[in-house]
Amino acid sequence: MSRVLTLGEIMLRLSTSKDSRISESKQFQVHYGGGEANVAIGLANFNHSVSFASRVPNNSLGLAVNRHLQHFGVLTHLLLLGGNRLGSYYLENGVGERASSVIYDRTSSSFAEMNVLEWSMDDLFEGVELFHVSGITPAISDSWAMMTLQLMKEAKKRKVKISFDINYRAKLWKYSKAKKVLSTLLPWVNYCSAGKLDAVHLLGIEEQSKDQDDPTYYYEQMNKIYPNIEVFYSTLREIKSASEHTLIGTIWNNNMLYTSRKHFISPIVDRVGGGDAFSAGILHGLLTKQNFDYTVSFATAASALKHTIYGDCNQFSIEEIEEFMNRKEQRILR
Repeated sequence: MSRVLTLGEIMLRLSTSKDSRISESKQFQVHYGGGEANVAIGLANFNHSVSFASRVPNNSLGLAVNRHLQHFGVLTHLLLLGGNRLGSYYLENGVGERASSVIYDRTSSSFAEMNVLEWSMDDLFEGVELFHVSGITPAISDSWAMMTLQLMKEAKKRKVKISFDINYRAKLWKYSKAKKVLSTLLPWVNYCSAGKLDAVHLLGIEEQSKDQDDPTYYYEQMNKIYPNIEVFYSTLREIKSASEHTLIGTIWNNNMLYTSRKHFISPIVDRVGGGDAFSAGILHGLLTKQNFDYTVSFATAASALKHTIYGDCNQFSIEEIEEFMNRKEQRILR
């Protein structure tokens, strides 16, 4: 399988039970996660050799992060030790008509405080075929916006493919700042996770009122601006309640749109990481040179399954996902 590098911040996640508010909770469930780390775990589950680069404190929480990643088969030799604290976030789980909400506590974290790249670029990219990063990383600080661009240039210099998930987070930066930074990053990208809202609000593409469920127009317009991007992909999600969604995956290449079947997800155990599971599925299909119908069907099935387990990351194998994506009816597997 392929050699992949992902880079970003991994955090301590503290979650309420579904019947509790953060302000009233006396206990929280603990997990570790972050966009790029979740993609790393997904790809490791798909038998790829995946390294995760980040910076964590040299204490018990940093050790827990290392063990979490290694438990799922991710290589951690690029996990730096330094700084004083691990970033964290609080998740208030929604239910019914009450949506989930997040409070970040990541200011001055070990990762956020980095202002120079502390890795040897030769060590970082040795043997790597694909580099994956998300828009969360350049949103953390001006330094990380600059360093993300530097990493992309280093990857391109070494003929490494670049995967980028725009992953806009309104609590981290405003549209105006994101637009400016993305305009410097997207010219270096090969594969991009971006949907209609990204196209309209971040790339300035005029919104179309017709065919709301067909993203073809937006993919075509984004490709005109950034012809270097070979593949665009995203999901179409209908939210009936916090506990019940439908999900369709889409992928676009060479003026062709491919879609998955519609998945009905109810009840949702944990939505966090569903997009990362989808990205990992798409990248797995691209790395193994599967056809686009298989790739989008596999990725969407991986995302749907992720919604059924607690935690940030996918925990399903290729065989389990393929069985699920091809299943015609629900039955006990004996």
